[in-house]
Amino acid sequence: MPHETMHSIDRREFGRLAASAVFAAAVGGCSGGGSGDRPPDKVWGKLGVGPGRFSKPRAMAIDAQDRLYIVDMTARIQVFDADGEFLHGWQTPEHANGRPTGLTISSDGNLLVADTHYYRVLTYTPTGELLKDATLGGTMGQAPGEFGFVTDAVRDAAGNYYVSEYGEFDRIQKFTADGEFLLEWGGHGSEPGQFLRPQHLQLDADGLLWVADSCNHRIQVFDGDGKVVRMWGTQGNLPGQLQYPYCLALDGQGHVYVCEYGNHRVQKFTLEGESVARWGSEGRRPGQLFNPWALVLDSRGRLHVLDSNNHRVQRIVL
Repeated sequence: MPHETMHSIDRREFGRLAASAVFAAAVGGCSGGGSGDRPPDKVWGKLGVGPGRFSKPRAMAIDAQDRLYIVDMTARIQVFDADGEFLHGWQTPEHANGRPTGLTISSDGNLLVADTHYYRVLTYTPTGELLKDATLGGTMGQAPGEFGFVTDAVRDAAGNYYVSEYGEFDRIQKFTADGEFLLEWGGHGSEPGQFLRPQHLQLDADGLLWVADSCNHRIQVFDGDGKVVRMWGTQGNLPGQLQYPYCLALDGQGHVYVCEYGNHRVQKFTLEGESVARWGSEGRRPGQLFNPWALVLDSRGRLHVLDSNNHRVQRIVL
């Protein structure tokens, strides 16, 4: 498959991206309650545009080697080891209209980038080479294969793509491994199967698609044909309630972890939606969060939480 390197950079060159930094306020969040300030076992990152620094990081993915991929408001994708050591990075080819809001490691080990404001999904190798022939979309619209604001993309075991989008359409589209449109479902609303900003997707071991239906303050689970299998969540800041869930992670042991942008916390649930643990409260000290956007689980069962408006990552075991 033809490919080319796009803005791949080393440590010395990385700091030259400072001119493109954008310090923007978060949208859609609000204050909420937590369960106390439990100390994390690792905190790293700070505000800035040099290697290892962040300007409101807003999406994160983790690969089989526990390397973390993080994109921020400068459209830089930085790669770190599990302890926060900067490895390398690059910048998406276009970003004047807006920055990516979703990252996922696909089933083939490449990085899927929800290039939100360019209505497409980009695919990179782990070293930052853009696979141009693997780009999905690029045209705004409601027709099959066109997109609104893309939020996330995942690939199943057969290589099929699922792509979520918000805005006017609020839907999920499914494509073959070759990018051929298969089906879509959703629509703007709060009925079962509808969405208000489906922000994050994750596939489980059974091939079910989990969706963080953010502005409906709930989690929805679908089969491969778009049929609702499970749905739970109500708005609020009490244990078990949700406030703008932006990301989720499945541990494969009967639990799902949910990152709440609005409640400044992480909750651990059973797969049926029963809250069993909580971590975080609003603030800037270690163990506190300020509008977290994303989380991932590493191979050791540790949660890495993208503490976005504190421009850092915190690592915990919950």
